[in-house]
Amino acid sequence: MTQSWSERLFGGFRKTSERLSANLTGVAAKLDDATLDDIEDALIISDLGPAAASRIRTRLAEKSFGLEITQAELKLAVAEEIAEILRPVAKPLEITAFPRPQVILVIGVNGSGKTTTIAKLAHLFTEDDYGVLLAAGDTFRAAAIGQLATWAERAGVDIVRGPEGGDPASIVFDAVKQATDTGIDALVVDTAGRLQNKKELMEELAKIRRVLGRLNEDAPHDVVLVLDATNGQNALSQIDVFKEVAGVTGLIMTKLDGTARGGVLVAAAEQYGLPIHAIGVGEKMEDLRPFDPDLVARVIAGVA
Repeated sequence: MTQSWSERLFGGFRKTSERLSANLTGVAAKLDDATLDDIEDALIISDLGPAAASRIRTRLAEKSFGLEITQAELKLAVAEEIAEILRPVAKPLEITAFPRPQVILVIGVNGSGKTTTIAKLAHLFTEDDYGVLLAAGDTFRAAAIGQLATWAERAGVDIVRGPEGGDPASIVFDAVKQATDTGIDALVVDTAGRLQNKKELMEELAKIRRVLGRLNEDAPHDVVLVLDATNGQNALSQIDVFKEVAGVTGLIMTKLDGTARGGVLVAAAEQYGLPIHAIGVGEKMEDLRPFDPDLVARVIAGVA
């Protein structure tokens, strides 16, 4: 039986919610320091991070310490505190730039799901009747160019591409010209993800920015970092690096259906406050959805 999108999201967070449930009493009991310690430990183990876990513990204590509370009530309370952290960063990626096109640089390490996420973004935009063009700016890997072309065809959008090893800035230049000439609303640009040579990546992105600036002084309008949820806390170090080299403006997290470490979403929200635009739970075109903070908070806490 095929699972729904939300069922796969719940499945991805099952270990997190089970850890939390294991530390909550099933009958009414007083919320004491020992229970709060257990909740905080479960949240940290689930990659929500010490800062977010401590904040949630403090808020629970302020509201309910010493009071009788059931497991169901406590789960709801935890879900609400997680949602309080996530709501301020839940911001859909909207097409608002004028003049068009809105230029969206998509960055992330190889294997993060970056290329497929670009196609899924294109699908979301076309569903809203926006014209979309893709640019294959990751010329370092021939596979990336071919993969993006395949996904562009599935999404029903055009792509500007060049040879393997070509100049990414030249491809982006051609793509902006084409998007401008044809009235495209959104230009989504793939970029290299080779962090092992940070200096080279920084220079490449800087060159792309210079080229964009000559054509549209506001471009890029968005710099979106794609993170693989299975990396857990390592995703935070990627945010650090890409903020430095690329000026990240927002996040998308993928592979939340196959990990017990998706709580890192909360850690990222608490630590960086960057907009979270969307989350993904699978490989299909429709598996990327705008980020819903209340749904994710309920899933983490195990509230059906």
